Amino acid sequence: QVQLVESGGGLVQPGGSLRLSCAASGSIFSINTMGWYRQPAGKQRELVATITSSGNTNYADSVKGRFTISRDNAKNTVYLQMNKMNPEDTAVYYCNADISYYTTGLTLRNYWGQGTQVTVSS
Repeated sequence: QVQLVESGGGLVQPGGSLRLSCAASGSIFSINTMGWYRQPAGKQRELVATITSSGNTNYADSVKGRFTISRDNAKNTVYLQMNKMNPEDTAVYYCNADISYYTTGLTLRNYWGQGTQVTVSS
């Protein structure tokens, strides 16, 4: 069994910062691309940022210069540092990862975390 567990969401004032974490656990062989997505209330889920196993990153235009994605491969963990936050960043944030894991053989599958609420409000 493999799972992604997110932490770090909460309430922050405009202009403030939050750091999200997502740890993968289970019979993991390797993790390829990891990323963060978000879903504002009543809207579709959208890409925030992704990072490959070698550290190449990609960001949505709306968060460039404010958010930073990083990962610790030894801990199977991805982070999202969010700075200069504004109310438009309010959403449920989901972790995503492409994980190869052991079953009877080696299997590659895409996983989602359970989501963590981030609210930006004064």
